[in-house]
Amino acid sequence: MSTFDWLVLSSTLLFIVGYGAWRTRGAGASLDSYLLGDRDASWWGVGLSIIATQASAITFLSTPGQAYDDGMRFIQFYFGLPLAMVLIALFAVPIYHRLKVFTAYEYLEGRFDRRTRTLAALLFLVQRGLSNGLSLYAPALVLSAILGWNIMLTVWLLGGIMIAYTVAGGTRAVMVTQQGQVAVIFTGMVVAGYLLVHYLPPEVGFKEALQVAGHQGKLNLVDFTFDPTDRYNFWSGMTGGLFLALSYFGTDQSQVQRYLAGRSVTESRLGLLMNGLVKVPMQFAILLVGVLLFVFYQFSPPPLTFNRPVRDQVARSATYGPQLRELEQTHATLFLARRQATTQLVEALHTEDPAQLAAAETHLQAATAATRGLRDRAQALIKKAVPSAEAKDTDYVFLTFVLNNMPQGLVGLLIAVVLSAAMGSAAAGLNALASTTVIDLYRPSRPHVDEAHNVRASRWAAIGWGVLGIGFATFAARLENLIQAVNILGSLFYGTILGIFMVAFFLKRVGGTAVFWSAIVAQTVVLLLFWRTDIGYLWFNIIGSLLVVGLSVLLSMAEKKTVA
Repeated sequence: MSTFDWLVLSSTLLFIVGYGAWRTRGAGASLDSYLLGDRDASWWGVGLSIIATQASAITFLSTPGQAYDDGMRFIQFYFGLPLAMVLIALFAVPIYHRLKVFTAYEYLEGRFDRRTRTLAALLFLVQRGLSNGLSLYAPALVLSAILGWNIMLTVWLLGGIMIAYTVAGGTRAVMVTQQGQVAVIFTGMVVAGYLLVHYLPPEVGFKEALQVAGHQGKLNLVDFTFDPTDRYNFWSGMTGGLFLALSYFGTDQSQVQRYLAGRSVTESRLGLLMNGLVKVPMQFAILLVGVLLFVFYQFSPPPLTFNRPVRDQVARSATYGPQLRELEQTHATLFLARRQATTQLVEALHTEDPAQLAAAETHLQAATAATRGLRDRAQALIKKAVPSAEAKDTDYVFLTFVLNNMPQGLVGLLIAVVLSAAMGSAAAGLNALASTTVIDLYRPSRPHVDEAHNVRASRWAAIGWGVLGIGFATFAARLENLIQAVNILGSLFYGTILGIFMVAFFLKRVGGTAVFWSAIVAQTVVLLLFWRTDIGYLWFNIIGSLLVVGLSVLLSMAEKKTVA
């Protein structure tokens, strides 16, 4: 990056953090202040905080790569989210506010027993603790690619900064800084989308870009085919996606804590509904950036693989370097053929000649298939040369475009987008992990300690979970596309947690023993299904929650018969 880029990046981040520190000076003396910001947030503050918490660095690094590789069909994952916001606003928000709880799981002890509360809290802590590690790995990926630093050292450096930021500020600092982070995020993505269209050839405008993408299957927005092994279709989004959103926003403390901080039921509800209105268009826009990246690389030479640090490492190898260079030469030749075919396709779209269009599509399909085969060979070679390298390199697609094509200043802005998203999401995650650890596990065993002691314990808990997240982040390079990895991890646990809360809200006659053992069985079944079957991960949210509900009813009936 240039000096100007570093100036833009550092000034943007320093302003956001400095403004947050100034606005929240003196906060955090009590648990209510440190964990919930004195419950004084406005509806738009709640809404922006919810958006920023879920919009991690992974969203802006991995989602465009997902669309580049697989098209727009990932948008179906979010189809159930607006309905989930309405249901949570109607049923969960009034209960949480009436009871003045610090965490969602605190409610479960009054409804069931401490054992069930502890189980739900532990499931959340495992899932969110690991997910925070993935969120930390994404920005480390950015800095290591920019500076050439070792990825593990970068993870520890960023992790240390984020721990300090979270421990010092508490919830109010997190929410105030997230407002600036969201502004930077939206500005950066709009700029990226505009430049992608601007960089296309003069005869290719936005309309033609969409047509090119559509003819190559990238505008696959909705698929009504029912297939339980398919991760993304209309049915998985409206059912599994709905259940995942209900669990994430209704029971995950990193999100519940955002609207528990609202000054009233109405403010919290409006914040949730704001997220329901914004989230789907926001994800659509980010995926569209990925599709435009795909079109851009039909006319501008893409690298054979986007993971530059690993590619350079293999290129320097005496054993594998010559093979990689040979593949790169073939790739350059194939790109010329693909660009020619894409140009013919654009010309055929302008003339609306069916014969010319069919010939161009055939030519393009052949060139694309050959390129895909070559990339697969390159990935196999890289995996052989560097076994620890990522199986896929789509997480590097957007980053490669930013570093190689953005003008000075805008590179710094786009990197600020990624790091801002990382700070907002990781800070909220650590804040929630600390809250749950202290409120649900630590404080019940020490009922006589004062608030100052619990605030200190919250800070130490944030440090501990931050270190564990750093440890898991060092494993993240071995995972699939990061945006999918985060959602798979959530789906393994969210169904069970949601089932516990569904029973708590709607089945008043079911007691703690029945729901506790049902949750144990349901979680075991979900993990076994993930291990032994090819079921699409969104369905685990439905399976887990319905198993808890169904088994709870059956066990409760059995208990009553035994008593009778």
